Amino acid sequence: FGVIMAIKNRLKEQVRRNMVALISLVVAITSLSYNSWRNEQSEYNRTQRLVSLEVLMRLGDLQQIVYQHHWDKDFDDRGNLRAGWTLVLVIRDIGHVLDKPLPASTDALWKTWDDRSQELDTSRDAEQAIIEAINVVRSDTLALLQQLD
Repeated sequence: FGVIMAIKNRLKEQVRRNMVALISLVVAITSLSYNSWRNEQSEYNRTQRLVSLEVLMRLGDLQQIVYQHHWDKDFDDRGNLRAGWTLVLVIRDIGHVLDKPLPASTDALWKTWDDRSQELDTSRDAEQAIIEAINVVRSDTLALLQQLD
């Protein structure tokens, strides 16, 4: 029993003597953990912003193709549907890197384009459906940008 008490007393004395070092260790570990978390969060937000801006630029390009094809009947140059397909596929692919609901809205844009792009030169409804799908992705992207810290 006496040996156990001696060990306890020695341990208490060592803790008391090294209290500043122990507190410094706890502060250092806490600071390092927070700093690592903050860096990861900042990098994640930076990636979300960069990809969101890319989506917005591609949406603008796609919208121009829709207008050129539907209104100006420019089927070969700036209203080329193959160029539109390229943009829709890129938007869908990079949309899957973003937070919800962007993967679903970029998939919906792809589906709308797949269903309606061939009617684009003759159907006002097709043009409106595609523009509406573009606007949903744009709105979701802007909402995502606003929620990032």
